[in-house]
Amino acid sequence: MGDRFADLTVIRRLLNDTTTWAFVGLSGDPSRTVFNQAKLMKQRGKRVIPIHPDGAPVLGEPAFRTLAEVPVPIDVVAVYRRTAFAGGVIDEAIAVGAGAVWLPLDVYDEEAGDRALAAGLDVVMNRCPAVEWALRR
Repeated sequence: MGDRFADLTVIRRLLNDTTTWAFVGLSGDPSRTVFNQAKLMKQRGKRVIPIHPDGAPVLGEPAFRTLAEVPVPIDVVAVYRRTAFAGGVIDEAIAVGAGAVWLPLDVYDEEAGDRALAAGLDVVMNRCPAVEWALRR
C-alpha cells in the first residue's frame, strides 16, 4: 500500500485550495466519524454536501442521495464507505467530474485510485482529514 496515494502536495492543495466537499455516507449520527470530519471541514470554511440514501439534511445542509444529484461542481468527494464499496463511489466521482477523491483511514482501493488518476482526479487514501489539517503547515 505505501504512501502512493498520500502525496503531501496533493493533501495540502485539497485542504487549502478547495471549497466544496461531498461526504458520501454522511448522516446525522454524531457518533460516526464522517459526521465529525464533515463538521470540522465546515468549521474550516468548506461547503459540505451530505450524500446519503436517506437524503436527510445534515449540519444544516441539504443532502442528496447520490453524487449525480448534486447541482454544483464538487471539488472533493470524501468516501466514508467500507473499502468494498469505495470503488463504486470513486467511479461515481469520476462520472460527475469531481476534482478529487479522499478515502479516510483504513479505506484503500488501489485499482479504483488508478482509475481516478487516469481520469484526472487527485487521489488521497488512508488519510484522516482532521489529522492532515493539523499537520498541513
